[in-house]
Amino acid sequence: MRLLHTSDWHLGRAFHRVNMLGAQAEFIGHLVATVREREVDAVVVSGDVYDRAVPPLAAVELFDDALHRLAGLGVPTVMISGNHDSARRLGVGAGLIGRAGIHLRTDPAAAGTPVILADVHGEVAFYGLPYLEPALVKDEFGVDRAAHESVLTAAMDRVRADLAARAPGTRSVVLAHAFVTGGEPSDSERDITVGGVASVPAGVFAGVDYTALGHLHGCQTITERVRYSGSPLAYSFSESEHRKTMWLVDLGAGGEVRAERVDCPAPRALARVRGTLEDLLADPALARHEQAWVEATLTDAVRPADPMARLAERFPHTLSLVFAPERAPDDPAVSYARRLADRSDQEIAEDFVAHVRGAGPDAREQGVLRDAFDAVRADDMAQEVAR
Repeated sequence: MRLLHTSDWHLGRAFHRVNMLGAQAEFIGHLVATVREREVDAVVVSGDVYDRAVPPLAAVELFDDALHRLAGLGVPTVMISGNHDSARRLGVGAGLIGRAGIHLRTDPAAAGTPVILADVHGEVAFYGLPYLEPALVKDEFGVDRAAHESVLTAAMDRVRADLAARAPGTRSVVLAHAFVTGGEPSDSERDITVGGVASVPAGVFAGVDYTALGHLHGCQTITERVRYSGSPLAYSFSESEHRKTMWLVDLGAGGEVRAERVDCPAPRALARVRGTLEDLLADPALARHEQAWVEATLTDAVRPADPMARLAERFPHTLSLVFAPERAPDDPAVSYARRLADRSDQEIAEDFVAHVRGAGPDAREQGVLRDAFDAVRADDMAQEVAR
């Protein structure tokens, strides 16, 4: 069975205020063409279809168009909700849509109930595990601790139990939206840290033939049977070195996996340049970036006059301007933002406690802070779901 694995469409998302809907529509066209030309048997979409719980109308219309075109090909599609999606909204009409071969899996309670497809070698069970927010699903899965590993393990136990009850030789595919240990994140994914831990081990998915992951935006191979497709488009400059692709996966008669990357169309190249303004304007080596979307980091000791306008004369598609004067880390002029860069909310809070009290929090107090951040994040998620 030939599968096309994709995820993280983020329909409705902009890139530094640039409307990406046209590029997203081009990707959908490319997806449909790939399904037709490469004789794909099933499409799997591993979450974050939309960029937010209540997407703009134009994004909903594009999603509707994608469903109609996929259904028109007669190729089954299995799709789960991600942490950016409203699971309840995405799942509206799932029963009816399923009759057209588009199988939306957004209910955590149905994790152990597969979509069954078949080829000449027999059945393949597709299990959809939507994004599992630990605080919201721990009771459903009967776990004591609201943690990603706990709820995913419980969901996978249901998958393995259902698979064990099926005919010998039944092949299996799991769709999941999670941060798996060994994956490389970028700046454009929403943080899903719970209890100080964001990732789960790949061993959670043991026992299935192929795990189609979503959430991280870079295409990655965690193991031969556990892969991220990544997002089809770049949504941050941290993805400037990404090769945006989908996975074309051939699942053999005995569950063997052979995977090939299929490139996605890019609306424009991305480039990150760094140096003084005069160097950036004069360096001949940067000519290759003149038509790219550019993030420029200026290292001038004193902020130059009209930097964006001057950069735009050479790089007309400059979207982001960062000021980072080259100073010693202990220089008092180093900005507050730079000092906080790459630090988690927990670390920033602990530093604040140390600043005002003269000593950092002890282990119990660290736990209180961690629980507070988890509670706020879970409440935000619950309110988003309820909208």
